Amino acid sequence: MLQRVSGAWARVELAVAAVLAVGVTLLILLNVVTRSAGNAIYWVDEAAIYTMVWMTFLGASAAIASRQQVAITVLTDPLPEGAKRVAAKLVDVAVFAFACAMIYFCWRWYMPLALAEAGFETMAFQRATFNFIYAEPTSTIGIQKWIIWLVMPLFSLGVFLHATAHLLNFSPPGTTKAEVQA
Repeated sequence: MLQRVSGAWARVELAVAAVLAVGVTLLILLNVVTRSAGNAIYWVDEAAIYTMVWMTFLGASAAIASRQQVAITVLTDPLPEGAKRVAAKLVDVAVFAFACAMIYFCWRWYMPLALAEAGFETMAFQRATFNFIYAEPTSTIGIQKWIIWLVMPLFSLGVFLHATAHLLNFSPPGTTKAEVQA
């Protein structure tokens, strides 16, 4: 069940990342055309950067779901199959621990309970916590940066879901669905 949820979420992440990749391309093309015409649109650079950041984080989470993340296999390639499976599970544990740490840090960063205690009044929240996450706008677009930064908790939750699915899946990495069912 958890593997299906992880797979479905990874497909959503990949679809959104693909749309964002098109968006980055269009924003860069718009930037090239408007600059060539001598009439550059000042917010396009920032929008392209934020779009690329979202695309990268969502794609990275989806890569973890399919075990396609960047890996250095120089140590594990010469190992026998049993040791490779143990090493793969250790990687799953490390990714899970990373996801848990990221969720914790995002929670500390956004401080949703303290914001709720302040009645969702950002000034009262800032006075009580000295946390100014909800006060900083983007440089040219003018939206609040906390909205842009939401990719971090979203990424963290996605990685947590995928890592948990991997940890609870007791078939060896690289095993096909047909081999598991047989």
